[in-house]
Amino acid sequence: MEYLSDRIKLLSVSQTLAMAQKSRELKESGIDVISLSLGEPDFNTPEYVKEAAKKAIDDNFSKYPPVPGYNDLRDVIARKFREENGINYSREQIIVSAGAKHSLINVIMSIINPGDEVILLAPYWVSYYDQIIFAGGKPVVVEALLQNDFKVCPEQIEKAITGRTRLIIFNSPSNPTGMVYTRDEMEQIARVVERHEGVFIISDEIYEHIIYEGEHVSMASFSFIYDRVITVNGVSKAFAMTGWRIGYMGAPLWISKACNKLQGQFTSGVCSIAQKAACAALEGKDESVRIMRDAFLRRRDLICGLLKEIKGLKLRIPQGAFYVMPDISYYLGLSHGTGTIASADDLAMYLLEKAHVAVVGGDTFGAPECIRISYANSDELLIEAVKRIGAALEKLH
Repeated sequence: MEYLSDRIKLLSVSQTLAMAQKSRELKESGIDVISLSLGEPDFNTPEYVKEAAKKAIDDNFSKYPPVPGYNDLRDVIARKFREENGINYSREQIIVSAGAKHSLINVIMSIINPGDEVILLAPYWVSYYDQIIFAGGKPVVVEALLQNDFKVCPEQIEKAITGRTRLIIFNSPSNPTGMVYTRDEMEQIARVVERHEGVFIISDEIYEHIIYEGEHVSMASFSFIYDRVITVNGVSKAFAMTGWRIGYMGAPLWISKACNKLQGQFTSGVCSIAQKAACAALEGKDESVRIMRDAFLRRRDLICGLLKEIKGLKLRIPQGAFYVMPDISYYLGLSHGTGTIASADDLAMYLLEKAHVAVVGGDTFGAPECIRISYANSDELLIEAVKRIGAALEKLH
């Protein structure tokens, strides 16, 4: 008999990871699966970053590191925040964690009590919802529609705020939609937060360097809410370092101290070698970030052009990140002979089984009429994947 805790029973399995696992299993059985499910750059970590890691090994950085991160890395992060984002964080306000996901749960567990409300802007990244549930919080979903470029307006947020609201989670460029909020749109949201004392905002900026149109704006750069913003970022996406597991946050000192205490009891400091590699990445010594961004832009134009040719799909051209989220409501309720497409998750499974293309259903993103497609793959495989998707969708009736 299993004696699992209530909190783990309430926790869902990450659908992005679950779909990736299913596609791997099919590949291992000999099936040619094209995976467009994971949010992972298909580039290798830059050479200068790998060299820094090798040097760290040779220099014997093999002892327990400080819980909040090495001072030199935190100083580099502080300089990055100041020079790139216009935010002044001291070293003590910065905590280095095992990926941005780890930074997020540190913050949520540190400031959310059972029953506190957390506003999510849908479509949202899958783990936000479950992290809130794990902390005992109540997710309050504010829906952004495709016709509004998947962006919410400040009036929607204002209406969702109650006396129990403690936190808003904001993400631009967005996973899963790839949309980017303008400076004016963000300032209007910031003004809403300003009017409600005791409401804080996590600004997840992990995709800041993968942006094609407009500019990246950090929420904490609006001075009038600086002391109520927690900025979360990392090296995974921009530097193709997903496996190194380095994220970081800058926050009001009392929040960073709380996260330091929490991390000290759960994981302690993160991998010493990876920290040294991240330090080199953020200091930047080549054109790898620009090269990757240019490749993603080319792929965005390629895949969006192809998807537009498929009957029934509706989409907005993403302005950043490496995802596109087409509306597939045209296909809901249609049959494929042995069953009916009742949800976006059903469609994603149908595409995996019949087209051998892995995408992720939008249900888990708070977008039940959409699927998320990652175009972090080669041009050739993107062309073949969309060809397969189109052929499979034509068979629905």
